[in-house]
Amino acid sequence: QVQLVESGGGLVQPGGSLRLSCAASGSIFSIYAMGWYRQAPGKQRELVASITGGGSTNYADSVKGRFTISRDGAKNTMYLQMNSLKPEDTAVYYCNRNPPVYYHWGQGTQVTVSS
Repeated sequence: QVQLVESGGGLVQPGGSLRLSCAASGSIFSIYAMGWYRQAPGKQRELVASITGGGSTNYADSVKGRFTISRDGAKNTMYLQMNSLKPEDTAVYYCNRNPPVYYHWGQGTQVTVSS
């Protein structure tokens, strides 16, 4: 069974940047649509960016123009480049299929945007 592990989160000031990584144990990105999700305390989990097996991308309005989703098939890794970060981007970020499947939810990686 393919496993997903998120990394790259941390503390950053408003306006800063982070790049999140999602490493897969197998070749998943070429055959499934994937997404980056986030969940803030007291808020539902939200799909913020998605990419199809063919490479088409889509973004939530709240992150459009600031975030970029990409993948590296050779490394079995997906990325989320996050620029111009805002305090409201603070959340735990997860990767999963799109639509998500329950067995791929992992620990996520914490992103905190604060002065």
